[in-house]
Formats: sequence, C-alpha cells, structure tokens
Amino acid sequence: MSNNNAPWWIALVVWMGLAAYWHVCQIKELCYEPAPATTVVVETPETDPLYIRDGGGLDLRANGNFGFAKSGAEADMSRVRAELDSLAAYLAANPGKRLNIVGSYSSAETNATTFTDLGIARAENVKAYLVSQGANADVLATSSQLVDGTGFGADSLRGGIDFVVRDPLPDSEEGLANAQKYESVFKPMDLYFPTASASYIKTDANRKFVEEAQKYLAANQGKKLLLTGHTDNDGDDDTNMKLSKQRAEAVKRQLIRLGISAQQLVTDGKGENQPKESNDTPEGRRANRRVDIVVQ
Repeated sequence: MSNNNAPWWIALVVWMGLAAYWHVCQIKELCYEPAPATTVVVETPETDPLYIRDGGGLDLRANGNFGFAKSGAEADMSRVRAELDSLAAYLAANPGKRLNIVGSYSSAETNATTFTDLGIARAENVKAYLVSQGANADVLATSSQLVDGTGFGADSLRGGIDFVVRDPLPDSEEGLANAQKYESVFKPMDLYFPTASASYIKTDANRKFVEEAQKYLAANQGKKLLLTGHTDNDGDDDTNMKLSKQRAEAVKRQLIRLGISAQQLVTDGKGENQPKESNDTPEGRRANRRVDIVVQ
C-alpha cells in the first residue's frame, strides 16, 4: 500500500465504524438496555395478632385480628372466628371462669348506638357471638377504653377488642377488696364498701396506692386523682347515678383527711352504665358496687 493512500484507507475504516454505530445504536436502538422501571412498594402496617390467654389452661393465637368500620359497632370476625369458638368452648367447660370483653373506641368516632359508647357496643357485639357459640352470658362482662391513634386507620379500626379471663369472684366485699393488687397509680384500683357503710374497706394494696398517689400528686400539681363511682343495676337509672356520685364524694372526703389536696381530687359517677361484671348474678352485682381510683 502506498503511503499516499493510507489516509484514505483510515478515513474509510472510521466512516464504516461510524455508519455501523449509527445503524445499530441510533436506528435499531440495540446498544443500550433501558433502565428497569422503579417499583415503589408501599407497606401496610401489620395488625397485631389476637392473643387470648388464661395461665396454662388457655393459649389462643390468631393470625389476624378483629376489624371495625369507623364509627361501626359490628365486628369483622373472619380472621378470629376459630379462636372465638375455642374461647366459647373453654368457658363452657370451665363454668367458674369469667371473661371481661374490653372494646376500644376513638374520640374521632360517632356513636350512633344505644350503648354508652362505641367501645361497649363493640364488646357487646362480640359477647353476643360468644353466647351464640355456647358461652354463658352470666360470666361475660363488657367494658370500654378510649384509645386515640393506636390501631386506627383512615376509615377503620384494626383490633379493638381485648379479653381478660378471670377466676371465680370472691363471695364478699372484703374478699373483693383484698383481691385488688397495687401495680401503679396509673392503673385503676377498685375500692369496696361494707354493707350500709360509707367508708371503703382498707387493705395493704389500697393503702399503698393512696400513699404513692399522695407523693406523686404533691410533686405534680397539674395531675389529678379521678374517683369514679359505680353501682349495680338494682333501682332506677337516676337513683343509681346519684348513688355512684355519692360514693365517689365519700371517698374524696376520706382522702382529703389523709392529706391529699381537694383541688387534685375529681369525682364522677357512672351509675350502672359501666359494670365490670355481669349484673345477672349476686356476685357480679356485688363486684359492680365500687369506686375506682386512678391518677390522670
């Protein structure tokens, strides 16, 4: 090859390379693989599974939990039905056991039921199912708790029902009072009264509660000790409401004498509206005649 032709041959090779690149990469678009599409995965928080336990005698665990529509009282039991059936069978086989069903509700919900609040309505809905499966209604009690935030989505509540299995009730007010255990001033404790007496029964546990509450309130002037009176369902609603308030006021006077500031004591009465046990038995009615105390 002549040295004079070399530049032409080089130009030809370069031109052929560029032409091939243009045809393959720009026209056929075969040179580059497109970047894979980005997939955004939105994780939905898992609902805590339902657990129901009673010492070594009962240990139930569901894969899911209850569901309620916002402001709705009817439970979606589709993911816990088997466990509820087992619970009903356990209670039927152990007639001395009692069950408290606690329903949760939010202040952002509207209560369109005839019950005191949506928590009670939800608990009663679950109670009705357990009775339909063979549980004795006399050993089932319902209560409620206000729980804002936890478990609530935009238009639904996940969970919303808790169960507390209990042993047979004591057969006297003294027995009920002595069964109370002190854990914290932030956990409610029930006070009981001897028949025809306005003074609550003193125990080591409630003495400890009052002692710790007095110290805490003295150091936290903005906090209050709430005293809430309750009755059974004997008598009419108005009378029971007044009686429950009178019991709370009686406890207030006793606590003032023990040194707690009157300005930090708040009384309320619920009458028969928040039973902790069934009012269908003498033992249940006895347990419902109480004043519960808690620091808030």
